[in-house]
Amino acid sequence: MEKNGKVTVNVINGIASINFHHPKSNSLPTKLLKEITNYIYEFGEDEKAHVIVIRSEGEKSFCAGASFDELLEIKDFKTGKEFFMGFARLLNTMRKCPKFIIARIHGKAVGGGVGIAAAADYTMATNEASVRLSELALGIGPFVVGPAIERKIGKTNFITMSIDAEWHDAFWAKQAGLYTKVFANIHDLDEAISSLAKKIAACSPDAISEMKKVFWQGTENWDSLLEERAEISGRLVLSDFTKNYIKNFKTKS
Repeated sequence: MEKNGKVTVNVINGIASINFHHPKSNSLPTKLLKEITNYIYEFGEDEKAHVIVIRSEGEKSFCAGASFDELLEIKDFKTGKEFFMGFARLLNTMRKCPKFIIARIHGKAVGGGVGIAAAADYTMATNEASVRLSELALGIGPFVVGPAIERKIGKTNFITMSIDAEWHDAFWAKQAGLYTKVFANIHDLDEAISSLAKKIAACSPDAISEMKKVFWQGTENWDSLLEERAEISGRLVLSDFTKNYIKNFKTKS
């Protein structure tokens, strides 16, 4: 596996797959965020792609969220804002994409990983796919991913996840509305995703595009909203509290 992570894609029978990997629990540095975002946009414009499936590689974590290595390197507000804008652009691109997006959550998801699960139109997971918003512990907060998560699970559940910053199991996530279905193992998960993706790929692209607009009504202000949220995170990430937390975390791990 590549040291800095990688993104691979393919389109087969109308089903576009975006696979990402990073050796550190599938965390997302700027490079991978940009690549995933660009591919979603491209597949959204590609007539050969009728449905998009986002997945990560490996058998453990689906996504550990923001890259701690990159967070430690942030020295000024401009750089901090731009880093978090990577997540903002990804979520907004998922929102605007005229194709349905299926998220395959095979393992634990943290922060930005929960954001991806929430911004997808249909999210399926295994019973190992616990979720956590750990940003408050870092001295930041789930600001950029917040609108997508709150839209899916409601304000009360979002507040719960944000404040306690503890793990919530896959069945809690399903009950909250983050996951559509939960499966006992990866094999069953992949079978279900394949079956659903084939059904969607056979549907009218125009109908899907119009349905997507209906599903996302009320989010028209997200371009400005998520940029405002990125500015909050970009400022807070400069704090000594956050720097010390990340250094201590990396030392322990």
